[in-house]
Amino acid sequence: MSKFIDRPRYLCALGGALGTLKNLPRVIPILHAAAGCGGNLSGALNNGAGYVESGYCSGQLLSSSNVYEKDIVFGGEDRLREQVENTLKIMDGDLYFIITGCMVEMIGDDVRSIAREYQDHEKKILTAETGGFHGNSFQGYEIVLKTLFRDFVEEKLVKEAHLVNLWGIVPVQDVFWRGNLAVLKNLMQKLGYQVNTFFGEGETLDNLKNAASAALNIVVSHTFGLEAADVFQEVHGVPYITVPFPIGDHGTEIFLQTVGKALEVENSVLDKVIREEKARYYGYLSSLADAYNDLDLQRYAVVIGDANYTQALTRFLADDLGWLPELVIVTDILREEQQEKVKGNFTNYRSGLKPEVIFDTDATNIKYHMNKHWPQSAGQKYYDGFNPGFIIGSTFERDLADSFAVPQLTVTYPISNRVVLDRSYAGYQGALRLTEDIFSTLVGTR
Repeated sequence: MSKFIDRPRYLCALGGALGTLKNLPRVIPILHAAAGCGGNLSGALNNGAGYVESGYCSGQLLSSSNVYEKDIVFGGEDRLREQVENTLKIMDGDLYFIITGCMVEMIGDDVRSIAREYQDHEKKILTAETGGFHGNSFQGYEIVLKTLFRDFVEEKLVKEAHLVNLWGIVPVQDVFWRGNLAVLKNLMQKLGYQVNTFFGEGETLDNLKNAASAALNIVVSHTFGLEAADVFQEVHGVPYITVPFPIGDHGTEIFLQTVGKALEVENSVLDKVIREEKARYYGYLSSLADAYNDLDLQRYAVVIGDANYTQALTRFLADDLGWLPELVIVTDILREEQQEKVKGNFTNYRSGLKPEVIFDTDATNIKYHMNKHWPQSAGQKYYDGFNPGFIIGSTFERDLADSFAVPQLTVTYPISNRVVLDRSYAGYQGALRLTEDIFSTLVGTR
């Protein structure tokens, strides 16, 4: 019998697909599912992602067939056809994308044939099976990208040596995705490269359409976006590399060195960028030295979240801030080989720290893991407890932090106690924002 998942930190595949599509420029998602799917997903995407996941043709304005009992009994294809017609009339976009829920897939609606009816339409219509039972948000992201790379990205025989594509940071699932993509794009530009991130500020649908011109695809994850990278390589002949999501000096240097080696960036250019970024970074951090020591701001830490964030946060805390993040709980559903790959990102710390890394999808077990690592007092006068401590995780950890009487910062999905616009935690610049947020939390009650 499979283990249940309490308070999952992601949506179903349909939610991941919707979160991906709604953040592509001038793409109109058309949901073929029950009304409850659209309503619930809209709330989860918005309320769990810093309250800024609405907008044009999304949120409560999402186009949806809203199938009900009659459609489930007799088929919902006519209802979908009607919805597509009305969407094309009312909603202005350059690409329309039909995504499906569990019910219509179980009854066998032929959604692809309906999409083919519009193959001569001036606006392109794509479709993908994204029923919730296909997996979680990350699978929805993969499904959408694979469809786009196969059916939308145009063939390009000539490659541009200084153009790269970058993905692996999942919109909405990474609540800070806009700022994070902007920071990494800026770093790549300093190396002399033009970057397509597909999502975020300044991106266009033409960037995606012409993405096969790139010389390299960079997947900022060892777990998310790899299936899509395989498809891109198979269809368009563009190779890819994977690199861990970077936060702070040591993580970002690994990112730049890995990318620089793959692109054969001249050492003088790479060293100059790293040197300048470090000088600015430590110029700001050094101004905290007196406060850090006088106020004794070093902490034990527990880091909870997805595979991308936990490895980046732990390295930053251990190697940049000098903290002791001794326990890490990765909440993703990962295969054994993926877990081994992820574990490799928690090694070779400059500080020498060797954190305990646990893979567990059940939120109720986190307190158990903490008590096992730091046993609570059994009445003895002295004991090695979680003090002074700090928890970095999601909104789900607020009660946990209260039970241990320690501060907590929400960084990983879901985040319902912060409003997030363009804030980032990636790179050198993002690490400064993260430092501000962590230390502000510590001194906020003084």
